[in-house]
Amino acid sequence: MNDFIFSTTKTVISQIGATARIGEIVKPSLGARIVLVTDAGLRRAGLLDAALASLAGADIAVEIFDDVVADPPEANVLSLVSAIRAHKATGVLAIGGGSPMDVAKVAALIAGSGEALSEVYGVNKARGPRLPLVLVPTTAGTGSEVTPVAIITTGEAMKSGVVSPLLLPDIAVLDAELTVGLPPAVTAATGIDAMVHAIESYASTSPNNNPISQGLARQALRLLGANIREATFNGQNRDARAAMLLGALFAGQAFGNSPVAAVHALAYPIGGYFHVPHGLSNALVLAPVLRFNLPKAAPIYAEIAADAFPELASVSGSARGEAFVEKLSELGRDLQVPQGLHEVQIPRDALPMMAREAMKQTRLLVNNPREMTEADVLAIYEEAF
Repeated sequence: MNDFIFSTTKTVISQIGATARIGEIVKPSLGARIVLVTDAGLRRAGLLDAALASLAGADIAVEIFDDVVADPPEANVLSLVSAIRAHKATGVLAIGGGSPMDVAKVAALIAGSGEALSEVYGVNKARGPRLPLVLVPTTAGTGSEVTPVAIITTGEAMKSGVVSPLLLPDIAVLDAELTVGLPPAVTAATGIDAMVHAIESYASTSPNNNPISQGLARQALRLLGANIREATFNGQNRDARAAMLLGALFAGQAFGNSPVAAVHALAYPIGGYFHVPHGLSNALVLAPVLRFNLPKAAPIYAEIAADAFPELASVSGSARGEAFVEKLSELGRDLQVPQGLHEVQIPRDALPMMAREAMKQTRLLVNNPREMTEADVLAIYEEAF
């Protein structure tokens, strides 16, 4: 067994309706002056109402920062740092999807440590400390509430990662009540995103791939595979929603320690240049990347195939790995997820540029089971088109 390090969020609270008592949950950690990080859509939808009432009841002074946008740029982080300092905040609470949580993680670090944003990009570059932090996901996808990773858009469209255990929050709160109103398209794409995290983590060639991550990845696939259709097409089913949140958390714990690979590397230019949501970006290239990996990874995919799709238990040998990839394609079609890059208005003549940009994601590509050249990446984009 290889040596490894496994880090995760210290406390996880999974409870339907937990945001209605968020004040009592967060006050011991965050103190009496907090900045609540979210996005304008969630605020307009009323998803913060129960939390705000609870925070007021706990005598917590709240400053709301709802300027976070998808694929958040550095300006989002720096604006939040300014808001934290202006409010003299004792802690940071994020309620939202991956973007608000990632922005909150990095801003809490910079506000607490005084480091420059440019100094914390990369693996274990941050020194800390960070301000106390609590994260509450509103989608069952990113797992950001339990990962030591935050992705920020730098320059025009390049995505850069901050990777450090310092980003792990003090508490993660899973409340399925916050996800019952998610539209089917968002539920499906974010659910597939979580499945990608589990698959890539399990098959990662990272030297830190470890038995804990592998076990979590398999449990994630069991929960996600069994519940994603129900959550998508019967969104009021709170048990299915809770299972999806927990599956996404397990997948986040897995890839937070055994990192993801080429699916994410190829997804980043899709989101960065064409503003396609991250989960959908992953879904669009998932099957083509896994097909490319089959010559090396078919036995690995065979090990997890029946976790996501129990009917594949009867398929033997490497054929099970191949069947797994086809089942993932079928799942995307069943969930009515777009099936080609052209369906999200990406022009074919952009594919060579995207291939060049994807090759810059060396932090991710190094974990892929099969080495990729730029020509390989372009061929995968062509297949995904």
